[in-house]
Amino acid sequence: MTAARAEGIQCCAASRKKPAPESAGRLPIAYVMTVITLTFDNGPEPDVTPRVLDTLRRQGIRATFFVVGEKLRERRHLAERAHADCHWIGNHTYTHRMPLGTIAEPGVAAAEIERTEKLIGDLAHPRRLFRPFGGGGQLGPRLLNREALRYLQKKAYTCVLWNVICHDWSRPDGWVERALDLSFAQAHALVVLHDLPTGAMRDLDRFIAAAKDRGATFVQDFPDGCVPIERGQLTASIAPYVSGNDRCTAAS
Repeated sequence: MTAARAEGIQCCAASRKKPAPESAGRLPIAYVMTVITLTFDNGPEPDVTPRVLDTLRRQGIRATFFVVGEKLRERRHLAERAHADCHWIGNHTYTHRMPLGTIAEPGVAAAEIERTEKLIGDLAHPRRLFRPFGGGGQLGPRLLNREALRYLQKKAYTCVLWNVICHDWSRPDGWVERALDLSFAQAHALVVLHDLPTGAMRDLDRFIAAAKDRGATFVQDFPDGCVPIERGQLTASIAPYVSGNDRCTAAS
């Protein structure tokens, strides 16, 4: 296995098993029986999402689609098809323009979540899945502001982060190899992909086949360490992901 690119490793702290101490030049530990969960952000896209759904059906894999409200408004039929195929539908804000942790104007962050959830409607998972974004796949205080955190807790949302970012949207060439390296460095990899018109998803079938050949198992549920909020309840410290000086620091 080639060494994973450092900038691609975005880990939910609690989900990552510590590797054995490494000497200089030694490769990271690889998990032979890696479990992989696939998620798709920033759709739905009419020229891409159907291809992704066809591939997942052919491969017998169920995933989660975190949709953008502005796109869902005119393309709900694509989310309906995903839901009919037993994929989960999650909320990825309404505009996807500004990370919620960078928003200072009152009411804006909550509206980004609420407007999309209304469009999702009866396609929503019972856990009310929500995924924030920080720009470039980065985890940190840009993900949420205090208003967004309070809203997620009050409305009993489940916040889903990630531990594998392969930059399929920004560097579509070579994403398969990056995703394989990063996934097999995790015991349970939660992979973020994007059903966007970059050409990257033409290689989705190749990624799945290669991962299966290497012994990976695909599941739909998320690793516990990537879910800091479950149905409105904190399951771990949320402080690293919330902007402001009075961030919540303990599970409750």
